[in-house]
Amino acid sequence: MDVNFRTLDLNLLRVFDEVMAERSLTRAARNLSITQPAVSNALRRLREALGDELVRRAGAGVEPTPRATALWPVVRDALRQLEHSLVPAAFEPALADNAFTLAMADATAAELLPGAARLLAGEAPGVSLRVVPLTTRDPRRLLAEEEVDLAVGYFPAVMTDLTARAQAGEAVAFETHRMYVGSYVCVMRRGHPLADGPLTLDDYCAARHLLVSFSGRPWGFVDEALAAIGRQRLIVLTANQFFTAGRVVATSDLLTVLPRHFVDTPGMSTDLIVRELPLTVPQVHVDALWHRRLHGAPAHVWLRRMLLRVAGDAFARSLDPADGTGRD
Repeated sequence: MDVNFRTLDLNLLRVFDEVMAERSLTRAARNLSITQPAVSNALRRLREALGDELVRRAGAGVEPTPRATALWPVVRDALRQLEHSLVPAAFEPALADNAFTLAMADATAAELLPGAARLLAGEAPGVSLRVVPLTTRDPRRLLAEEEVDLAVGYFPAVMTDLTARAQAGEAVAFETHRMYVGSYVCVMRRGHPLADGPLTLDDYCAARHLLVSFSGRPWGFVDEALAAIGRQRLIVLTANQFFTAGRVVATSDLLTVLPRHFVDTPGMSTDLIVRELPLTVPQVHVDALWHRRLHGAPAHVWLRRMLLRVAGDAFARSLDPADGTGRD
């Protein structure tokens, strides 16, 4: 059935959203401050417009049809964006008690969280951050399903896809902001057989390696760079945290690759030797990624600006060549 959007009463979508959230006509009517017959009438009109039953009675409530289940996230996001744009809620950091959930790797968290903790204590003492492990290079599902408010990490495939969609004129449901540009180095234990001289490509490829892989897949961007020049390395172990990789390498003859700034983390630098990688690898662009529905929300705007302040301060210090703790 063709839907004439120009004649569709958008108030019907508000009723639909509330019914889907509550799975009950009675509770939806109470939340909307209207009668249950008014809710039933709105659903009837929307059914007629869309050509779908939308919800069916199930016990004391209702259950959605497949069409309603597919439609609801789109309707909810659109309504929230309108609400944020038309009636933005005031956000006062000193009085706020918001709780934000962030997804990031431990190396990123090690740099950003100390500064974030200081800013929260001084400017927003009632605000809390919950950081969960970043276990994927594509966190869009986590953001779309509201499991996290913001993801910070290296998302090259996501950035390429979003750029291509935008250039093609497609609607893009996610926003991004470049946080910083990092680099990676080869790390080994002090006293490692390769620690005394320059690290050659032959020595690097002949060594045994530990790879930090969020997914467990034994292949990373270094392996892509090696393949491009017809070389490969032997990966004998994967770990899903940079800190774990550093501790394993500190007590073995394995090599690993870590973010340059992370090597200076307390408990890491005293046991490790840093060497430049003997091949050219692309810079690591670390981006913040969030769902568009939160783009204009004042609390989320504050969160992003706060993290950008922290990132600017942290990486100005950690990337200073004069600050070479733990490097030979």
